[in-house]
Amino acid sequence: MNPMNARQRTTKTPPMFWASLAIIFVGAAFRFLPHAWNFTPIGAIALFAGATLAPWYLAVLTPLAAMAISDSLLGFNEWTPVVYACMLLYVGLGRLIRHTTRPEQILGASVLGSVLFFLITNFVCWYAYYPPTIDGLRSCYVAAVPFFRNTLLSDLFFSATLFGAMHLIQRQIPAYATVRR
Repeated sequence: MNPMNARQRTTKTPPMFWASLAIIFVGAAFRFLPHAWNFTPIGAIALFAGATLAPWYLAVLTPLAAMAISDSLLGFNEWTPVVYACMLLYVGLGRLIRHTTRPEQILGASVLGSVLFFLITNFVCWYAYYPPTIDGLRSCYVAAVPFFRNTLLSDLFFSATLFGAMHLIQRQIPAYATVRR
């Protein structure tokens, strides 16, 4: 093996690294733009990262870095660990669908991510702020329905945007057709 070729392979930055970096900064920047509550691309970014980025740690770091960068300026709060854990669930869902291009599987993972985010974050909210009763739990979830609607709509919109863009890029540039691993 030619030593120069080996060095070139090890020093060349993979295109998905740059894509990940761009997604991190777009996701972080989006949180500073005016938007409806819970209408951000972060959940979709986590799902997309899980489905498209290899190695696994790049998939995990992408949404967490976007959150950490924006939270360092917006402020961390008591919900930060719960929200970050939910982003890891989105990444896990993305890993489950990483070998598919079927829209219904991407749609299903996006909806499931939204539902899990809603159930988990509002369960914690109920535990922290509502009476520890069934009525308290019901009240908490009912109060959160508008936020769920925005989470679901944003996850669907941004997932369609990210996965659709990836599909178009792979059709236009054959070298990117094998990006998913």
